[in-house]
Amino acid sequence: MQLNDATLPGQIGDADLRLLRVFKAVADCGGLAAAERELGIALSTISRHLKDLEQRLGLTLARRGRAGFALTPEGEQLHAAATQLLGATDAFRGQLHEIHRRLAGDLHLAVFEKTASNPDARIAEAVAAFQARAPQATLHVHVGTIAMIERGVIDGSFQLGIVPEHRRSDSLDYTPLFGETMYLYAGRGHPWFAPQRKPPGWDALRREALVGLGYQSPNLMLTHARRLERRATASDQEAVATLVLSGRYLGFLPDHYAEPFVRAGRLRAVSPQVLNYACQFSVVQRRSPAPSRLAAAFHAALVQAHGV
Repeated sequence: MQLNDATLPGQIGDADLRLLRVFKAVADCGGLAAAERELGIALSTISRHLKDLEQRLGLTLARRGRAGFALTPEGEQLHAAATQLLGATDAFRGQLHEIHRRLAGDLHLAVFEKTASNPDARIAEAVAAFQARAPQATLHVHVGTIAMIERGVIDGSFQLGIVPEHRRSDSLDYTPLFGETMYLYAGRGHPWFAPQRKPPGWDALRREALVGLGYQSPNLMLTHARRLERRATASDQEAVATLVLSGRYLGFLPDHYAEPFVRAGRLRAVSPQVLNYACQFSVVQRRSPAPSRLAAAFHAALVQAHGV
């Protein structure tokens, strides 16, 4: 079923935009429960808003139940249209502030997971400097995968993103900010948890059960480059840590994130001089159109905070 004039309201007002924002968040998060934290509103309210939007449009936008959450074909079309509309609306608000030469409005920043514990990440310092310069601005911080962040910056959902580089997009500008070292860890109960007389290397790792991130990332690139066999995949580094802590898998984790588990005697870095790789984190923004004054101000705060 195609969206057409008969299925759309005569006018799109603020109430419709609010409903569309809720719908987009639910679709982006993959379900109502997952969107609850993102939106900061109760699950029952999210469900009611989604039903209101479906009734207003005369469409079934999603299937939800025991089988899980999934957009209908109409929902997929509306999600694409809503992404375009809401991005244009945010850009319009930004342009109004540009006309008035004010550092105000909404700024959406997307950050890859587990950066707050990285001592080389100065994102918090950049936020403080930015808010001091633009006290009227409202900052929205999102956490996601590399692909979600880069896609969101390209389509205008986010003005800026901070990601570990793996392969650059021609649509984005990359400014390096800080680094991160990933080490191989074993959990208590794994044969490699105890110090080895001969520290294992990459050849020995190819024969072990490894867990890795299940999407395009430096982690996946390393797996292919080193010809490693993954016996399990994880959606994020929290899931990697959970599987490694089981004592049944080995996995790469950021040293700063793994440190509390190491201190507690639950994880140990294996052959850290050999079994490691480095990640470069960069802030990304669209090449075109030119960034708003608000986005440029936060970008400058990030660059200054990281001394690059």
